Amino acid sequence: MYENNNFNVAPGLVKKILWAVAAIILLIVAMAFVRPWYNVWSQEMEGKAEFAKAEQNRKIKIEEAKANLEAEKLNAQAEIERAKGAAEAIRIENGSITPTYIQYLWVRQQSDLSDKTVIYVPTETNLPILESTRALTSLPAPAK
Repeated sequence: MYENNNFNVAPGLVKKILWAVAAIILLIVAMAFVRPWYNVWSQEMEGKAEFAKAEQNRKIKIEEAKANLEAEKLNAQAEIERAKGAAEAIRIENGSITPTYIQYLWVRQQSDLSDKTVIYVPTETNLPILESTRALTSLPAPAK
């Protein structure tokens, strides 16, 4: 009735298995305590990274504002110089502006316009010359 199970297990092997099981249990317990601390540290690092990014974005916006201010100052100086030039031109031309000279300036200005611009020139009665015949020439002939 009594059976003799004869397992020949070396005592060193049993000792190694017990140490391995104990190490695994110790590792699980250690992770249970370490993980909350790691989560807190990880969130702190994320917060520092976000703060550094926000600080960098703020510095970029400040530099862009400084550049815009400098550009506006230069534009204002250019406008002042243009006004000085116009005032000098008016001073030089004072008394010599004639209707013929004004027509010359108008014609010179027209060279800047594109080819597709239509200009209506007033007649003696200050009515524009209408291009009513142009619309008739571009219509197809009526079918017969």
